[in-house]
Parts: sequence; structure tokens; C-alpha cells
Amino acid sequence: MREMKLYAIRAEDFMLDGGGTFGVVPKTIWEKFYIADDRNLCNFSNRCLLVDNGEKKILIDTGMGHKRDDKFYQFKYLFGDNDLLKSLSVIGCAPEDITDVLFTHLHDDHCGGALRKDKESGEYSQVFPNAKHWVSRAQYNWAMNPNIREAAAYYAENWEPLREAGKLHFIEKAGELYPGIFIHIFNGHTQGQAIPEISYKEEKIVFAADFIPLTPHIPVPYIAAFDIQPLIALEEKAKFLDYAANQGVILFFEHDFYTECCTLQRTEKGVRLGQILTLTELI
Repeated sequence: MREMKLYAIRAEDFMLDGGGTFGVVPKTIWEKFYIADDRNLCNFSNRCLLVDNGEKKILIDTGMGHKRDDKFYQFKYLFGDNDLLKSLSVIGCAPEDITDVLFTHLHDDHCGGALRKDKESGEYSQVFPNAKHWVSRAQYNWAMNPNIREAAAYYAENWEPLREAGKLHFIEKAGELYPGIFIHIFNGHTQGQAIPEISYKEEKIVFAADFIPLTPHIPVPYIAAFDIQPLIALEEKAKFLDYAANQGVILFFEHDFYTECCTLQRTEKGVRLGQILTLTELI
């Protein structure tokens, strides 16, 4: 097996409300670390990760895709020209080349790009036709019976056509998915969020997804209002940050518009942001 290669894949950029993003942390504090416009909207990215180990090409998350009507995207505040397939094509990767898609969870902005919809027939087709698609069983069960607070983030048409085609596979518990890719399971943001830790050269890189969405979320008290079980999210993050600081983990951010990766450091106030990096600086 040849040396693993990692690629940051920008699916799209969008804007999200700062209040929801930072929960109970007052704007007078969080706006020192992350910019909001006059509507209180913050820039977000959907930055996916492609893991190429020479035998498999594993895409982590797919962004929100394009299959819904204009009214739906009107409230996503999309901007810029980043696109999942265009970003893959830049590195010479065709949709047919993807062997696996790992969904961290089934909220629309993380899995919507795995299927396309024909406007005339209404039929769905797979964007990555040769890929196995993975999600934790706990998250799948949760998504099929969502609570009223989280229901608006789930659309079964994002994954049920995959399941019906035999292309949706379940992660039963934390552990190794493939050599060099370990899956952590966290429940604070949503039940069964699958967070991959990738052994890359001498580094451990964690795809942070909605577990730690932005660099300002690194301190334990910074919990998004979108987390359905905030006390569990606090406990999970405190334990993980202790582990990550001990192991020298590098965080890869899916949603931070401004920062791709960072190291962590221990301070008198706890684990905090260390050095800001890009994947290319790790090569």
C-alpha cells in the first residue's frame, strides 16, 4: 500500500446565525474570535476530506448538494463558487473513483451531496455510484425518528435511496473502519455522530465535523445551540480535548471558513488553539 494522501475538498460556503452557532456565549465575547455581518450571520464552509490510501478513496461528508428548490437554498445563504465535484476534479478525482463515503451524521449539510434528483422524473441517483456509504447505526435510527427540535435537519431522501440500493452500511460501534481510520462516536450534537481520526504519517488528524465546528469552539464551554444534549457535549469535549492534547492531535475543521487545521496546546485555562495549519503544511 502506498503512502496515504489527504485532500481538503470544499463543497460549498454558506452563512449561519451567530446566536445558534455559539449558543449561550454572549456575542460581545464570541465576536472577538469570529466575524458576523450586520444580520448576525457568520461565514461557514462545508470542507470535506478525501483520504486516498492507494487502494481506497474515502470521502468524509458531502456537503448539502444541489437537489432542492431555490426556496430551500434561499435560507442557506450560499455564496462563492465552491462545488464538491469541481473540487474533486481539480485533484483529478472523478465521482466514479470514490470507493467509500463516510457520513459523520445525517444532517442535511453533511450528507445532502451524495444524491442528485432528476427535476423531471423526481428520481434520485447516486453521485458516487461505486461507493459504499457509511453512517453509525445509532445516527441512522435517530434520523429515522427525530425529535421535534432536530427534525428540520433530516431529510430521509438524502439516505433512503442509498439504503434501498444496498449502498448504505452501518458502523455499529467506535473502532477502526479501515487501517489508519478510527471512528469515535459522540452523542452531544446528535446521537451517534461518527468522528474519524486518521493516522497520517506521524500525525493523528481528527475530522471535527459538528463536534468542534470552529476554532472558537475549542474551549469546553463554547457549545452550539444546535447540540441536542449540551451537557453531554460538554463532557465529551472535555474528555476528548484531554486525549487530543496528550496525543498531539491535529483538528481538521469542516465548517470553519477561515481555518483548515490547527494544533492544540495546554494553558492555565485549559486546552486551547495552538498553531493554525493547512493540510499542505503537513505533507
